Amino acid sequence: MKYKTFTPRFFVALSVIIVAAVLRLLPHWPNLTPIAAMALFAGTYIDKKQYAFVIPIAAMFASDLIIGLHANMLAVYVGFAVTVLIGMAIRKRVNVGSVMLASLISAVVFFLITNFSAWLVDRLYPHPMYPQTFAGLLECYGMGLAFFRDITQGLSFFLNDVLGTVFYSAVFYGAFYLTEMRFPVLDKTRL
Repeated sequence: MKYKTFTPRFFVALSVIIVAAVLRLLPHWPNLTPIAAMALFAGTYIDKKQYAFVIPIAAMFASDLIIGLHANMLAVYVGFAVTVLIGMAIRKRVNVGSVMLASLISAVVFFLITNFSAWLVDRLYPHPMYPQTFAGLLECYGMGLAFFRDITQGLSFFLNDVLGTVFYSAVFYGAFYLTEMRFPVLDKTRL
């Protein structure tokens, strides 16, 4: 039997990704967004690998065109692609524990990649904040952990990302699970 890509399951997953992209446009604390959860979810529930990468990245790019482009976009997209891979890694064992662990790992990997990029790109500015040494990289990571000290902006860039990824992952995966229970045609194991 030939594999079908455009199934009801695909369209439900696509709807979650579109909702996540739109949610990113609403007011929120910095980094407390659904984008990492969107990439994780796409990796888990969009079966065709190229679509699992292209669809959430296209949704992210569309929202970036509205929000604005920036110097570290490549690092953000690399972190995003790694998050899709993490979602693919949990496909066969989706449960509360694996989703929460994948959410935490995704947030840490994203933090490491984007802060490495910030440190690397920093040397291009007239007055770099960090020396281009290992100590400078560690300083960049340390500063990234405590970036916001104003509680009106959340806890920190990193903690906001962790909270956003865990919260939205719980919402997306939980909603998909409940939808599968209500509409058995979406359950891949029953096909």
